[in-house]
Amino acid sequence: MSELVQDEKRSLSLTLPFETSPTQSDVDPQKVLRKLDWHLLPFLSLLYLLAYLDRTNVGNAKIAGLTTDIGLTGLQFNLCSAMFFVTYCAFEVPSNVALKLLRPSRWIPTIMFCWGIIMVSMAFVKDFVGLLIVRLFLGAAESGLLPGLAFYICLWYPRAAQAQRLAIFVSACTASGAFGGLLAYGIERMSGTGGLAGWSWIFLLEGLITIVVAVGGWWYMDDYPESASFLSARERDWLVQALKEDTASSSKAIRYEYLMQALKNPYSYLLASIEFFIMIPLFAFALFLPTIIVGLGYSSLHAQLLTVPPNICGCLATILFGIGSDRLGVRGPFVLAGSLLSLVGYTILLATTAPTVGYIGTIIAACGLFPSSACLLAWTGGNAGGDMKRGAMLAMLTGLGNLGAIASSFIYRPQDSPRYRPGHATNIACSSMIAILSIIAMFVFARANKQKRTRCIQEGLSADNAEDYRELGDNSPLYRCDTVCFKG
Repeated sequence: MSELVQDEKRSLSLTLPFETSPTQSDVDPQKVLRKLDWHLLPFLSLLYLLAYLDRTNVGNAKIAGLTTDIGLTGLQFNLCSAMFFVTYCAFEVPSNVALKLLRPSRWIPTIMFCWGIIMVSMAFVKDFVGLLIVRLFLGAAESGLLPGLAFYICLWYPRAAQAQRLAIFVSACTASGAFGGLLAYGIERMSGTGGLAGWSWIFLLEGLITIVVAVGGWWYMDDYPESASFLSARERDWLVQALKEDTASSSKAIRYEYLMQALKNPYSYLLASIEFFIMIPLFAFALFLPTIIVGLGYSSLHAQLLTVPPNICGCLATILFGIGSDRLGVRGPFVLAGSLLSLVGYTILLATTAPTVGYIGTIIAACGLFPSSACLLAWTGGNAGGDMKRGAMLAMLTGLGNLGAIASSFIYRPQDSPRYRPGHATNIACSSMIAILSIIAMFVFARANKQKRTRCIQEGLSADNAEDYRELGDNSPLYRCDTVCFKG
């Protein structure tokens, strides 16, 4: 989605999906959006919170005695962390295709139930090989959740309303960091109960919670706006029409050619490159924040609690960035601002020897990393026309981007303790690359919008011609980056 200056906003309506057509004058658009918010966002946020908790609690388990009890040495823990992302990246695009084929209300709870079972089994691993295998299976099971839920949100909301909803959903991962630290602090005290170590109880209890929520998801989730049970017939009709207008009537069909459009789209790789450099510091933060805090001079038990404030601040910043992004109708500047915040945070961590100052650096870094990820999801979803292509592009974003998460598992090495300078320096370099690439993307999408607007003027095209170009998706001259379809 390109960044629009004020005069462009006047010619490209950002409010079209929220206007009520003459035949639906009794439908309140804001009421419909509130219904969507209350029905969808709490449950989706809970799913992602549990996913992120189950993905990163190995960091809490590490300082609770996992590495000592099962005899991990050297980089074995880092390797186990990285193996999760090998299968995670490999299965993301196939998972989003399966979601479209099998329906969200069946696919998402099923993969969630599977990773809950895997989490329970992780409580009983005895050695390095066992942990490695379990992490591989966990990555495969969880691979469909983030791209799947991001795709799901984009199917329900017009583009001008997506960023803040995606921000609320993504903020669940920062909340999981805070919640996970508190939970680990309490569960670690159960060490010895039932003959299990504290870290085993972390995996066991969190896995059981995931299983229970997955079973409930089978009955709770609706698939698409056309069949939404919590909306009235007129509200469903309005929402379906608003989404159709928002995407310039892009096709919803399941076709191989739409998948190939996503794979051949250079925008997919530009946005995935930004995601790659976001994921390196983001997942390093999630996995190694307890370790970093211990390296600052705090005890392991206190470090569990001290993970809470940075994650809470990151959560609040994510929501604020999302709201601001939707209100201003731009994405790139918010990704850029997040990269600059994370750059400041890691520079502080690299430069200081004072524990308090270093801890403040973790808070600043969190306030930049998590919002960037949420805004980038909205940026990508809004640049893909058609359900199949949008699902594939979002899966490519997280799939290719999460290759960075593999690298993140190795930047905080045991031999660099306690200052971890190479890790902080790597994250500084990544933040710089995010800033550079986001600026390039803003210029690229601005140019694309200008070319489409010029073509529409030259050929006399308007929204009335949308059906003629529906098979082109976002390649349609009527499909605008970072806004609703062309008007006037």
